[in-house]
Amino acid sequence: MKNIVFNSRTFKEGDVYVSLCPELNVSSFGDTIDEAKASLKEAVEAFIEECEIMGTLEEVLEEAGFDKRSEPSEVWMPREPLVEEKVAIGG
Repeated sequence: MKNIVFNSRTFKEGDVYVSLCPELNVSSFGDTIDEAKASLKEAVEAFIEECEIMGTLEEVLEEAGFDKRSEPSEVWMPREPLVEEKVAIGG
């Protein structure tokens, strides 16, 4: 499997925690934050493996905004926002 770094965001939804990889639109859940994060890692690994089988992994990662870096070893990194903020609209 390729070395891939991805962002993880975890939210509380009702009685469970939901973790999301926004770049790949993959999510999973657990009864605790740690369980949700571990479950997300497994879900992303399964997604990546399926993309590798279909021969579409590099295309999927590039379209999701990942950048392949070669130093010191090959790793795919998510793009970093220049600005990240909450913006409100409406009354």
